[in-house]
Amino acid sequence: MENKNITNNLIIKQINQSNSIAYNKEYLSGSSDYEYNILENAYKGTSKIYAELKMAIKNNKCTTGNCFEENEALKKLQEAPQVSIEFIQNLIGELSNTDLPNFDVNSNYKYTVANSIMNGKPGFSKTDGYEVNLYLNTDGTQTIVFSGPMFVKQDFNESGMSIAVPDPLVINSSALESLLESETSLVAVTPDINKEMLELLANVGIFAQADILENGALAPNAKITEEFVMKNPDGSFDYEIIDIGDGKGRNVLKYDMDKIQKKVDPFINSEVAGLLSSEQEAVAAWNVYISRGISVEEDDQMVENANAGSMSWSYETDLPLSQDKKVLFESKYKDYFMNNYLKQFITNQFPTVREDAAIFDLAEAKQAKAQKFIDDNNL
Repeated sequence: MENKNITNNLIIKQINQSNSIAYNKEYLSGSSDYEYNILENAYKGTSKIYAELKMAIKNNKCTTGNCFEENEALKKLQEAPQVSIEFIQNLIGELSNTDLPNFDVNSNYKYTVANSIMNGKPGFSKTDGYEVNLYLNTDGTQTIVFSGPMFVKQDFNESGMSIAVPDPLVINSSALESLLESETSLVAVTPDINKEMLELLANVGIFAQADILENGALAPNAKITEEFVMKNPDGSFDYEIIDIGDGKGRNVLKYDMDKIQKKVDPFINSEVAGLLSSEQEAVAAWNVYISRGISVEEDDQMVENANAGSMSWSYETDLPLSQDKKVLFESKYKDYFMNNYLKQFITNQFPTVREDAAIFDLAEAKQAKAQKFIDDNNL
């Protein structure tokens, strides 16, 4: 089944990034109206209402003897401009998350459309059929409504035919303020996985302190300490022999992966617990990176954002996350860390002992290693 959020988000993103509209003759030859006049339209007629309230209070012609309702209405009108400013500022800030490079395209595409409208992007003007209206509610809150061609849903008419019906995006100022106060985003921000993984890598305790720079990052030539390198009973390094072609081979270090896993697990568990404290960000991380193991570098190279597709989690139906999803997230997060960050430090690492790092005849070396095994085990 088609995921409308992925499809529409990617279409909008590609249109905005491709600059293709600059080569659209129809667009260039016509005019577009981006003057939504949101505040002007919202406050139209309020000066008259304000004057009537003031007059009623002054002349003591109120609906109640103490003019309570009129004073409350007057107070709300006086506070409304500041509410509008804060509401629109908060809204624009949240909608801007759709412009982030690692934005989760599984998010509600209506927020991407609303962001395009608020920023006057080509194709999202009044001329294109879009409208934005702000309403002042009697309870002092305000409501903004986005409508237009992409704010529709499929329904059925009396004949059973599928038709498109309006499905506007409606956001209340009080609801948005409550979300932000509870540290919840309207549009989920995908965590900076690369930054978090690099910090985790430097802190898991398998590198020497000398390999950690002042800024907390690993030095370019950092090596895992000998504590985690496999050794023979006599204390010498237990190498793996790799074939480099032409009958030649060389030694590479072998690592005690069980020991490494036991060392890094507590750090990973702590990192996962922190991520899961904001479950919407965990869902974003899962959808963009973790579920398919896509590295940040691989995502940057893709034409379309990496996304979990059929494996994606829904913000609407999967939150709050079930325990089995939390367990799965932790398991896949560990795999992601091991495969995309730790693996480079345990793969084809050459010996620190100079004579052991030399290239040698592969057949002779394998025979010598087999003989050593026989001798060591008295076979």
